[in-house]
Amino acid sequence: MKHLAFLLSLVSGAALAVPTEINAEYRLTNSGVTIARVTESYVRKGDTYTIQSITKSEGMLKLILDDQLIVESSGKVGASGLQPVEFGQRRVGNSSRDIKATFDWDKGVMSYSYRGESKTIPLPRDTQDRLSLMYQFMNIAPREGPVVMPMSNGRGVEYYTYRLVDEVKLTTPAGEFQTRHYERVTSHARQSKADLWLAKDYFNFPVRVVFDDPKGLRLEQTLETLQHR
Repeated sequence: MKHLAFLLSLVSGAALAVPTEINAEYRLTNSGVTIARVTESYVRKGDTYTIQSITKSEGMLKLILDDQLIVESSGKVGASGLQPVEFGQRRVGNSSRDIKATFDWDKGVMSYSYRGESKTIPLPRDTQDRLSLMYQFMNIAPREGPVVMPMSNGRGVEYYTYRLVDEVKLTTPAGEFQTRHYERVTSHARQSKADLWLAKDYFNFPVRVVFDDPKGLRLEQTLETLQHR
């Protein structure tokens, strides 16, 4: 109840201005070198939503690994924002590590299949999947306190806490944006780090994201184009 009350307290009238359709393209880089392009789409119809993210390798990486990763999330839109019902992740040409998960909110469980095995685990209230989490910020009003959300990668659930670092003007290939910079609060070295820059005047949409893996891999995702209606 604590996290539900927290999220409900953050939902504001600004959420009414969230578009019903968003199309965005990002450049994914490692050490300044472009390694992939990410194309994302968000569509809301009534009280349902669908999100799709397609990552295609590019540049030197494509010469080594011509890869295409498709991540999809669909579900309902309620008083506290997005409520995932299905989540999937697959690689074109290689189904060995495909993930498919379903969220049963009435029973409070998430069922998933991965590498030929099927399991069911407890589903905390207000859980987002790793794709819907980024879009859930559109439904949350900014505040100085931490933002806490359970997040599922399709195989488990982990609580993510973000804190507001500062507000800065950010220049991207898609233009200049006044942003709020959030960072993930981690408690031990095995947790991945993440920094998000959300556009204040564009429904808290992420225009830059930096991921730091515990093994030292650093990926930067920068907005190149944005269309919405």
